Amino acid sequence: MPRIGVEQSLSDVQQELQSKGYEVVQLKQEQDAQGCDCCVITGQDQNVMGVQDAAIRGSVINAHGMTAEEICKQVEQKVGQ
Repeated sequence: MPRIGVEQSLSDVQQELQSKGYEVVQLKQEQDAQGCDCCVITGQDQNVMGVQDAAIRGSVINAHGMTAEEICKQVEQKVGQ
């Protein structure tokens, strides 16, 4: 099952992804992104946690202006589930 890192403030996205069967990890600090197939960030502080560097091997999705459903569709496309 793909592991998705989600920024803490995106609780609606976390719930939506969990309901679809994804393993969801809250991103509180940079090392939380390690081992994630994809990360969802708010986009307000895009590189505050360093998720755009080598900490993550997967995709980073900027959730700014998107609904939880739209974000889930992006995650599905990125991780191929």
